[in-house]
Amino acid sequence: MNEDLLFILIIEMLGTVAFAISGIRLAAAKNFDWFGAYVVGLVTAIGGGTVRDLLLGIPVFWMQTWMYLGVTFVSLVTVIIFRRALVGGMRTLFIFDAIGLALFVVVGIEKSLVAGYPMWVAIAMGIITGSFGGITRDILLNEEPLFFRKDIYATACLAGGLVYWLVSLLSFTTPIAAQISCGLTVIGLRIAAVHYNWSLPILQISPEDLPHDDK
Repeated sequence: MNEDLLFILIIEMLGTVAFAISGIRLAAAKNFDWFGAYVVGLVTAIGGGTVRDLLLGIPVFWMQTWMYLGVTFVSLVTVIIFRRALVGGMRTLFIFDAIGLALFVVVGIEKSLVAGYPMWVAIAMGIITGSFGGITRDILLNEEPLFFRKDIYATACLAGGLVYWLVSLLSFTTPIAAQISCGLTVIGLRIAAVHYNWSLPILQISPEDLPHDDK
């Protein structure tokens, strides 16, 4: 395994831990049993990457090694042991979700570029990798997905991808610099959006805009 693939694997494992804990933690707050929490954590961790690999036409990453299933199990055990610290409060969920989001955006971009796709496809795959697992998690838990709220979520993924692209255009930078810049942008935007209550405009339709029956 060359250094680039090893680096992607390390990032993907770290993202798996972060997203698995975010999913398991939320499942625990909903009083799921251990198996249910594991399934939610696993879907959160592998959902986006699975869709990405299917769209790119490459082998699905978690089917190539048992480590992702194992890492999710370790994440479950971690939440069980440290449940008081990890389950209490939304801040914990936010931290792990933001870290996982940033890492998976980077992984999605890198894997797409390695597969020979152009940058615009890589950015789209970064958004899918980072967000689709969380969408599936929220649906399983009967929650409104963050992706579809006015919250800065998918926008943070897009901004991170654009920063990756801009940094990679500079002749004096390295791929790692682009990856770090992308990840920090995603995390920074998520933190700033929550701290300053940033949001996108809501698409609203007033009763006056709806068609009326003239009868």
